[in-house]
Amino acid sequence: MRRLSDPVSGQAASAPGRTPQGTLTLQTVPMPADTNSGGDVFGGWVVSQMDIAAGTTAMDRAQGRCATVAIEALRFHAPVLVGDLFSVYSQITRTGRTSITMHIEAWVRRQRTGERMLVTEGDFTFVAISASGVTRALPPDA
Repeated sequence: MRRLSDPVSGQAASAPGRTPQGTLTLQTVPMPADTNSGGDVFGGWVVSQMDIAAGTTAMDRAQGRCATVAIEALRFHAPVLVGDLFSVYSQITRTGRTSITMHIEAWVRRQRTGERMLVTEGDFTFVAISASGVTRALPPDA
């Protein structure tokens, strides 16, 4: 398998010593139904899991309902395989009056080898919304 390098550090995604940044927010195992015709897990499945994890972090910070408004700088470093332990880490990087931006990393632990590697990362932005669906101010940081 060809490993892509991190565009910022230039290190391989599975570089020894590199650790996930942020808080473990979601873990799951992809199944055969989550694959494309090549046998790799769909990129859309990966992004969906990352959005679920990011949404959980956003709702905790906003103390209520949030909506995804942007996904930027999404980078796919390596494929996700059926049976991998898929883990998503989230780290809030900025908050505004109504918005929350965070860096999200998806890591896997390969089922057969136990190797851990960064597979996908990106920056997600959410806004806090009221019950009626309009933006609302974030509560003060606790």
